[in-house]
Amino acid sequence: MAVSCSLSSLTSSFSSLSFSSHVSSSRRNLSYPCIRISRSAVSLKSIRPIAAATVASPPELEGITLEKYVKTRLPGGFAAQRIIGTGRRKCAIARVVLQEGTGKVIINYRDAKEYLQGNPLWLQYVKTPLLTLGFETSYDVFVKAHGGGLSGQAQAISLGIARALLKVSENHRAPLRKEGLLTRDSRVVERKKVGLKKARKAPQFSKR
Repeated sequence: MAVSCSLSSLTSSFSSLSFSSHVSSSRRNLSYPCIRISRSAVSLKSIRPIAAATVASPPELEGITLEKYVKTRLPGGFAAQRIIGTGRRKCAIARVVLQEGTGKVIINYRDAKEYLQGNPLWLQYVKTPLLTLGFETSYDVFVKAHGGGLSGQAQAISLGIARALLKVSENHRAPLRKEGLLTRDSRVVERKKVGLKKARKAPQFSKR
C-alpha cells in the first residue's frame, strides 16, 4: 500500500514538471508585434512654419517702426502741429497732438496699453475725453510725456486731450466742463516739515 502511494505521488510530480516545461516552452515561442515608425512619416518641413510663427519680433524693431510711423504722421515734430494741447498733473507734463484717424493712442513712441502696463484705470483716464464726445474712433492721439509716474502722466494726458479738443471746436467746452475734464488738478504732495517724520506724521510721544 505504501509503495502504491509513493508511485502515485511520483507520477503526479512528473506530470506537473512536464506541464511547467510545456508552459515555459510555449512562452519562449510567443512573438510580440513590434510597431515601427518610419522617419518619413514626420516631415521637418511641416514643423518649420509653426516654429517661425511663434517667434515674436524683437521689441527694438517694433519701437523703431512705431517711431518712424509717428514721424511720418507728424512732419515737423509736435510743435508744428495744429491741434495740440498740454496737460499737467503733479510733476508730469504731457504734450498731446490729435489727428484724424482710427483711435490709435501712442505715448512716447509706444502703444498706450504697453506704455501704461495694461492698467485699466490709467487707460480709462486717457480715453475719457474722447468717449465723452463720441470721438473714440475719429482721432489718433500722439503724446510726449515726461516727469512723474505713470498715474500722473495718464491724468496729464487726459487734460491735454481735453484741451486739444477745444481747438477742434469751442462747442466741446460745455460737455467737457460738465465732466470736469478741463480742470487742472492742483493737488501735489505736501512737503516734509522739520521735526516731523512726513508732512504731518509726528514721532511717537513719550511722557517719560
